[in-house]
Amino acid sequence: MIPGDIAAALGVRASGTWRPAPPGASGAPGTYATSLPFRLAGATGREPGQVAAGLAATLRRVAWISAASVTGGGYLTVTATPAALAALAVRVPAAGAGEGVAADITGRLAEAAGAKVTVRTEPPCSPRPDLSAPAAAVAFAGPEAIRYALARTPPGRAVAIDAAACVRNVLGNPFFAVRYAHAHAASLLRWAADLGIDRGPPDAFRPDLLGHPSERELLGAISWQPERVAAGARRRRPDAFARYLEGLAGVWLGCHESCPALPFGGRSAPRDRPEVAARLWLAAAAQTALGTGMQLLGMAAPERL
Repeated sequence: MIPGDIAAALGVRASGTWRPAPPGASGAPGTYATSLPFRLAGATGREPGQVAAGLAATLRRVAWISAASVTGGGYLTVTATPAALAALAVRVPAAGAGEGVAADITGRLAEAAGAKVTVRTEPPCSPRPDLSAPAAAVAFAGPEAIRYALARTPPGRAVAIDAAACVRNVLGNPFFAVRYAHAHAASLLRWAADLGIDRGPPDAFRPDLLGHPSERELLGAISWQPERVAAGARRRRPDAFARYLEGLAGVWLGCHESCPALPFGGRSAPRDRPEVAARLWLAAAAQTALGTGMQLLGMAAPERL
């Protein structure tokens, strides 16, 4: 059997095994490396490099993959075509945001992170409250801010959660930054709609118009979301997913600065209607990815702040 058949027969999945390309391989957006060959090698008695080579040979025949090779002694590294990566701008909004975790998951996030939490709730110069009462932190900052602080707590680390800091409206506050980025993308799309500018039908989307480095960086960041969810769940590391979300927020804001979507953004503004549409699709993809991530962490995804 070819390696792909072996994986299916053994019930081995690649989700949770992907990582950035190892040293010596291309680290460009759209390039991914997986340790799946090592897992298959352990189950079949083959060498990881042999398994990776078989998988790479199969993947090179796939139209949307531009390269597949063996790296790092047995990792399988693949690169998607620029058009396949850009197509995420349409595919992600079409899929929509996944259903959030509706139940109150604060306790489960804390348990998964292995955190020992001390909560500080008072604003500066106020009387010191009972630090042993998490309910006081929730009452002060709101459940979502505290839930997010717990989610991003590294495993096994004792931390003090500053409830006052959790609700500061500055980009240095991760909770605010993620929410702001989502609201920013939503506001951009709302502004475009108010101006009578739409994205047009998906079949009119031109992937070649999303070729700027910042656009490709954003597409690459969005493409990692399913894997970051899978890896976080498998490793019981919600903190890793929270930090991925923070990175995605920063990449979106940087992309919008370099490549504004609306046709009055100065020298960087889109040149024509198809380019406007492509950038609006990308904004919709960023909004969807950020909203899905926040819902997975038990947060609402605000469209205004």
